[in-house]
Amino acid sequence: MKRLTCLFLIISVCLCQATAQYKVVIRITSLPASPQASEVFIAGDFNNWNPSDPNSRLQKGAQGLFFFEGSNVPSGTYVYKFTRGSWETVETNFKGQSIDNRTLTITSDTMVSLTIEGWQDAVKSAPPKVVSTASPQVRWLDTAFAIPQLERSRRIWIYLPANYDKSAKRYPVLYLHDGQNLFDAATSFAGEWGVDETLDSSGKGFIVVGIDNGGLKRMNEYNPNDHERFGKGEGREYLAFLARTLKPYIDRHYRTKSDLKHTSIAGSSMGGLISFYAGILYPDVFGNIGVFSPSFWIDPSLDSVIGQKVNNRLNKRQRYYFYAGQLEGQEMVPDTYKIANHLERLTGQKYPVRVNENGRHNEPAWRQEFPRFIEWLSVEVN
Repeated sequence: MKRLTCLFLIISVCLCQATAQYKVVIRITSLPASPQASEVFIAGDFNNWNPSDPNSRLQKGAQGLFFFEGSNVPSGTYVYKFTRGSWETVETNFKGQSIDNRTLTITSDTMVSLTIEGWQDAVKSAPPKVVSTASPQVRWLDTAFAIPQLERSRRIWIYLPANYDKSAKRYPVLYLHDGQNLFDAATSFAGEWGVDETLDSSGKGFIVVGIDNGGLKRMNEYNPNDHERFGKGEGREYLAFLARTLKPYIDRHYRTKSDLKHTSIAGSSMGGLISFYAGILYPDVFGNIGVFSPSFWIDPSLDSVIGQKVNNRLNKRQRYYFYAGQLEGQEMVPDTYKIANHLERLTGQKYPVRVNENGRHNEPAWRQEFPRFIEWLSVEVN
């Protein structure tokens, strides 16, 4: 404890101005069975990303669980990862893939419980094998569908109802971003939404079109505006592709109900942001918009965009569904309410804002929420 307290005291000395200080408790509640961890360190922006800094070694409790307890920790946002003493032993996800840096924002006394899913050095000895979980109703429409607006291509997934080939019925269509994470654990980043399982079990008749994200281009394609850190915003071109290229193709080749009422779009995080923009910019195309854990923080101009673009006559015909998790950061829930309320004032409509008290910013949370969204969607669409 003295080592880590010392570590955070060093941080406080480095700060340019006086800040409030708080008690912080970090507990590791689960570790991979192999390789076994005899030591765990925190490496971050507070110690020059030193993976084996002796001052950042966690303590080990009586039950063998690692933890950190520190007082007088300065307020602020810290970026970090756990290691076992080197970058060859840095934490990963359960498939052995690298993960984003963790962040911890301290504005009061803080206690967090965390799970480490895997270690980098486990990949060579036992690469995890993940089998496909996609249902028979899921297929690839194309592995390289052209996006002329961006001069690149993308894999497109499609889910068809079980009785699609046995009837002449037409179906509503739901467009979803981050296609890799929708149907199949074998292609997902950190777990899938279970879209196919939800629809298979519910009997709700939807065609679902999943558009893979662009990997390194994801932040650009899901952001309509340029950003100092993430670069050129390509979201408007991406939305033009969905509305003017992909949707007409789907309507020509599948038995869809192509009108506004039966065309929906949804996504999470940056996908939630671009889904909201789809509704604002294409009120004649997308009638139902699912906004999950939206990254409104990245777009400080959004309020003014809403004021300029929302057309009372067109946008009041749409339905919006907002979702936010209480454990996604202190701004997620208030930002979501702020945007939903602004839209309500302009359209005169009321929109549900679902808050999950235990919701985190991850696929398991969105998978849990998706059936509720489908029920809401089905009230008007089916």
